[in-house]
Amino acid sequence: MVRSNIGTLNAFIRITIGFTLLSYTTAKMVRKPWKENYVWWIMIAAMKVAEGIVRYCPIVALMEAINKNNDETTINPS
Repeated sequence: MVRSNIGTLNAFIRITIGFTLLSYTTAKMVRKPWKENYVWWIMIAAMKVAEGIVRYCPIVALMEAINKNNDETTINPS
């Protein structure tokens, strides 16, 4: 099990924006189903909703790991 790396408010914002974007792009896709870029927006919106529900963002985890490695390799001049 992974530990959550985003806060509660951040999760609510991700869920809200994800559902808003999901409903908007779904409505657009119903009108113009031949446009393929709506599918990508739907996948991004669904990913944001999932990140909000699980409270885990892989990009934030990646950035934390990079910063942790940079902190370990920093040479203290004193």
